[in-house]
Amino acid sequence: YLLRRTQTFTIFDPVTFKEKLLTWAQQFADIAWLDGNGHEDRFGSFEAILAVGTASALTSDYQDAFQKLRTYRERTKDWIFGYLSYDLKNDLEDLSSANPDGANFPEIRFFQPRKIIRIRQGQVDFLYLEGNAREAEGDFKKIARTAGQHGRGISESKVRIRLRTFKDEYFRRVQELLGHIQRGDIYEANYCQEFYAEDTEIDALATYLQLNNISKAPFAAFLKFGSQYLLSTSPERYLRKQGTKIISQPIKGTAKRSKDPQIDADLRKALQADPKERSENVMIVDLVRNDLSISAVQGSVEVEELCEVYTFDQVHQMISTVTALVAADTDPVEIIQQTFPMGSMTGAPKISAMKIIEKLEGFKRGLYSGAVGYFTPEGDFDFNVVIRSILYDASSKYVSYAVGSAITAKSNPQAEYEECLLKAKAMREVLENH
Repeated sequence: YLLRRTQTFTIFDPVTFKEKLLTWAQQFADIAWLDGNGHEDRFGSFEAILAVGTASALTSDYQDAFQKLRTYRERTKDWIFGYLSYDLKNDLEDLSSANPDGANFPEIRFFQPRKIIRIRQGQVDFLYLEGNAREAEGDFKKIARTAGQHGRGISESKVRIRLRTFKDEYFRRVQELLGHIQRGDIYEANYCQEFYAEDTEIDALATYLQLNNISKAPFAAFLKFGSQYLLSTSPERYLRKQGTKIISQPIKGTAKRSKDPQIDADLRKALQADPKERSENVMIVDLVRNDLSISAVQGSVEVEELCEVYTFDQVHQMISTVTALVAADTDPVEIIQQTFPMGSMTGAPKISAMKIIEKLEGFKRGLYSGAVGYFTPEGDFDFNVVIRSILYDASSKYVSYAVGSAITAKSNPQAEYEECLLKAKAMREVLENH
């Protein structure tokens, strides 16, 4: 923890500074950028944070991944940033992933950055490793002089998006899921589909900035590891640890927005009262409570918010907040291991749902529905759920985004399909209308 020197500067226009900062960061091979987009987050500790310059790194497939992460975190005793892909489920249970994987990201990737730049309350902190500490002031001046990205196109060629699962096939597979629910194998499953483009080149940063501008989500992230990029405008927190408190905020329930204030208010009210959406949310809250209770101090699991509707630029979402306390000596990686992947992206019961999903989905989820975030030197952490996100591999020229919805006994396949298209709207617009 003593390895880092902190220097603080004042900024007057955080929005412009953020864009300059992200543009400046593109020179580095590894980048992690997390942005709250000005949302009030009572569990947050900064407005945005950038990590660049690699002092050490961990990359692995799923085998023993959590043990490797635990060892890596203990060895660095420093900030580490990275992601956990959905397929780490195979390290936790007797599960497998055999579906096509176009994006082909490693299953886990973390790095210890030389340079961390954190924005909060009109100030920017430069947390640089001892050996780089002298560069902070020069970097601040360079960032201030950097030109932003405004007006840049995102692609040289037309992006032709293809469906991994066609509509008729989607309906057939949802019917099969409903059969499993009727037989009592599961109560709920999050069924996802992939949209992709091959032989496509995009400007990753310009694409992210446009996507973020549309959604302004509270858990947005831009990741770059070599030629692989994640452009995420996630509205959902997977798990946060602050001292001995852990917080999970599952989302279940989505409604579209309207430009007409009265209609928009009605849509919000209808979502709040919708029995199907509420029952979906409550099922996942039960699952999350159960997951948290494994590492929690007995009797400390609480539902602080149940089925609250939050409004975002694109959609209304129903969000619950579940918290618990853990013993001070609990290993942070263990807490993640016991709750991963996020219940809102699997279903209930969790393992049965993941087995059925694997059989019916047409693609390997990979980083989609995994988590992106960081650990602090003290063992706190914060991770989002990777949804509303574009994956891009510049070397294989593959672009992908996936969307899903929760299938329960009350599900109407047509309505579920439309919900998926609503969630895909921002990604599709950005890629097709550049």
